[in-house]
Amino acid sequence: MRRFLNLLRLSWLQLVRHRVRSLLTVLGVASGMFLFTAVETLQRSLARATEATAADTMLVVYRENRFCPSTSRLPEHYADEIRRIDGVREVIPVQVVVNNCGASLDVVTFRGVPADQLTRFAPEIEIIEGSEEEWLKRDDGALLGEVFAQRRGLSPGDRFDAAGVTVTVSGVLRSPHPQDNNVAYVKLPFLQQASRAGLGVVTQFNVRVGSADDLKRVSESIDELFRSAQEPTDTRPEKAFFAETAKELVELIGFTRWLGIGAVVAVAALVANALLLVVRGRVKENAVLRTLGYPGRSIATLVVSEGGMLGLAGGLAGVGLAAAFLRWQSFTMGNEGQTLAIQPDLAVVVVGTAAGLLLGILASLWPAFQAIRQPIVHSLRH
Repeated sequence: MRRFLNLLRLSWLQLVRHRVRSLLTVLGVASGMFLFTAVETLQRSLARATEATAADTMLVVYRENRFCPSTSRLPEHYADEIRRIDGVREVIPVQVVVNNCGASLDVVTFRGVPADQLTRFAPEIEIIEGSEEEWLKRDDGALLGEVFAQRRGLSPGDRFDAAGVTVTVSGVLRSPHPQDNNVAYVKLPFLQQASRAGLGVVTQFNVRVGSADDLKRVSESIDELFRSAQEPTDTRPEKAFFAETAKELVELIGFTRWLGIGAVVAVAALVANALLLVVRGRVKENAVLRTLGYPGRSIATLVVSEGGMLGLAGGLAGVGLAAAFLRWQSFTMGNEGQTLAIQPDLAVVVVGTAAGLLLGILASLWPAFQAIRQPIVHSLRH
């Protein structure tokens, strides 16, 4: 163990002795890991929004063969009939208005819900600025998600307009669900009138069932109930609904995985190239070390340690900068009225840092092999 620690210290001294070369290599690794972290954040954000879990109990009732919220129009009285279906715990009519139905990085989404049902619609929300009382006082009051307010630079008392709707900020809320942090909640009648949808007409119904086992049965019952109605419905679990309506977004993010693979390959090639140059420049030094009694595995350990340190330093820098940038910018992607918050979490930071370290070690294996394969006499003559 002591010998290994001494080898690590010697590797560190070798890196510090060539500061410029080491710094350039670390910057190159950091650039690749920055891109890798951004791609990994996209992938994990999409997974959280689309992968079903046993805790999911929410269904979304939409107009059949409609996707953009402006084309989905359902009678509000459907709620009373849906409540009678066995297994349904709660039904909440929702009016949705967006400023852009296509794929976009800056989507403004208004959700109109009955004022007395907000806490039932999103029970996990916490109002961190302003108050719900202030929201109830004003017809045009809006409760903004934390990320939405940060992105737009809004606070309680401000007025803003989007998608033809003008509101006054009554409060800012925080929720464990990313979708809630990226929308503006307003009163249902106000949004129906402001969007000219008309009273009695909503975009969708959010239906909460007793357990995840009831999702399929209840969804089929709802669609069967309105199959012959003038406005037939299409009911799906909330995450399946997101995956279906935001197909373009899902395909776009799926393509970014190739960018992540490219970043990984670039990082490995950069570290390997840098260490090959190091090995070729230290042929005589390595030969002297072996003459003094250092076995080949110790020389290999020196090279691998340098690769690991370069990968770890570059990984920490790239991952840290990417996480800070994404937190600061609060990017949100949207499509067909569905929003996806691009927020890094601790798992992304850990995976990115570990990936940098692992890539550095793997990329140094071939240079390490090159360092020990030359005969001592030949290296000394060289």
